[in-house]
Amino acid sequence: MQLYEVTSSGYPTPKSDPTSNPARASQRGAASQSGSGKELSNQEKREVENLKQRDQQVRNHEQAHMAAGGGLAGPASYTYRIGPDGQRYAVGGEVNIDVSPEKDPRATIQKMERIERAAMAPADPSGQDFAVAREAEQVAQQARRELSAKGSKLNVMA
Repeated sequence: MQLYEVTSSGYPTPKSDPTSNPARASQRGAASQSGSGKELSNQEKREVENLKQRDQQVRNHEQAHMAAGGGLAGPASYTYRIGPDGQRYAVGGEVNIDVSPEKDPRATIQKMERIERAAMAPADPSGQDFAVAREAEQVAQQARRELSAKGSKLNVMA
């Protein structure tokens, strides 16, 4: 099985945690204070707001892939950045999707069309999303050639 990542672009960060933080939603209410309880500066407050927006964009992006990919798409994993308020914000993400061909060319074509839709589902597809869509199109084209060749052989034999 061949897997490719369908990702959303984000801020570079070395922190990566594929698990979610259930307490995150309740912790966000304290955005005007840092993790240590001190008041955030105006610049830090703006950064927190930007991180909140990015977090929502990333989650929406990956959710679009999962919804369109259905059973072909794995769960989303996220890259997090810790904000000045001490909270984790998703700044990048990925969804693995199986782009291996099926045994039957017709099934491969259907699968690749679904993968293309999943890769291009977000409102703002990333470079990686375009690359996965191109890969799926190439695999589908190969399957179409196989079908065409099989059809030609059947016509010759008839």
